[in-house]
Amino acid sequence: MRLGKQALLLLTILAMALLMAGCGKNGPEMDGGRKVLHIFQFKVEIAEALEGLKAEYEKEHPDIKLDIQTVGGGSDYGASLRSKFASGEEPDIFNIGGYTEMEMWQEYLEDLSDQPWVKDVKEIAKEPMTKNGKLYGQPMNLEGYGFIYNKDLFAKAGITEKPVTLSGLREAAEKLKAAGITPFSDGYQEWFVLGNHNVNVAFANQPDPAEFIQGLSDGKYKFAEDPVFEQWTELLDLTLEYGNANPLTTDYNTQVTMFANGEAAMLQQGNWTQVQLDGINPDLNLGILPMPIDDTAEDNDRLFVGVPNNWVIYKDSPVKEEAKEFLNWLVTSETGKKYITKEFKFIPAFDSIEGTEEDLGALGMEVLNYTDAGKALTWNWFRLPNGMPQEISSSMQAYIGGKIGKTEMLEQFQMNWDNLSVD
Repeated sequence: MRLGKQALLLLTILAMALLMAGCGKNGPEMDGGRKVLHIFQFKVEIAEALEGLKAEYEKEHPDIKLDIQTVGGGSDYGASLRSKFASGEEPDIFNIGGYTEMEMWQEYLEDLSDQPWVKDVKEIAKEPMTKNGKLYGQPMNLEGYGFIYNKDLFAKAGITEKPVTLSGLREAAEKLKAAGITPFSDGYQEWFVLGNHNVNVAFANQPDPAEFIQGLSDGKYKFAEDPVFEQWTELLDLTLEYGNANPLTTDYNTQVTMFANGEAAMLQQGNWTQVQLDGINPDLNLGILPMPIDDTAEDNDRLFVGVPNNWVIYKDSPVKEEAKEFLNWLVTSETGKKYITKEFKFIPAFDSIEGTEEDLGALGMEVLNYTDAGKALTWNWFRLPNGMPQEISSSMQAYIGGKIGKTEMLEQFQMNWDNLSVD
């Protein structure tokens, strides 16, 4: 796999850190007779619940002290993690994404293939952290997205069937508009809405997304010549034609709030919005639609499901066996499973952990049902060259704003890909 300039810089920094650190830590850090397990994680939304989990774990394991540090939200978790390694303060457990990020951190990761929980990981959750048949991360959770829709507004507009084709989605949008309802709440100010989630529709619908992405780097494929990307632009155009005014100045919070207040019937987001939507309007009757690119119903009736992050173990940690025990406890003990579903509100990435609608919300339950039915398409932005999602988003915003045409947008994708995908 080819790595971008940022990845190569990271590897250089980490190599220098190893030289500076010499042999690294000589033994486990102790605190009052207890071994200290350092955990570095980025999900700010579970930081408070993790403190409760820490107390429970330390009660059951009196010889262990958990030191949990959360860096996220407006802070740069990746930069902070690299700084930790560069200064010789490597955490014992930390978070990374899959695919490209796994490649970047590969030499520092413990092989977890022999752990007892591996047999229960859902198949879709294994791939991002698997290399040469070995699994290097424990999936934190599953998340899924599509078009969240307001079932009551659909009923008001006389929409009786769930649209799963591009023509069906257009027909639904026309009915909503005729009923005086804005069909789409478009938050296209946000780069990740476009450069991660929206364009992923085109990557995920490739016959083999990984092969297609590699082919873009090898010169085998071109964005402007690909029929799937051409179909995807029709979906993007549909959301613009039937969306809110000023999508380029609509941020995430405004996008979600408009939908929650009934000002639009559909929202391109995922189950992670459930808590915010409930906080604004707990009476919403919600479901998730696919994001279709053609009129093949069977192929289109899928959601995009992936692992937002993984727990990994630093392979040279002096307490890596204790770290393995903690991760096993997290997904096999009743206490750990309770925290994953009821406290973190996570869709479990394990067949051995059950979630209910009361725990996960209507959106999370629908994502889980699609996943278990084998009706899930992959997340692929973790496979892209470093910085490519942001570049894609910039070109898409130029297209949405009328500054460039469709062909030029795809040509800009190619130019930026070629610049970032270097040996």
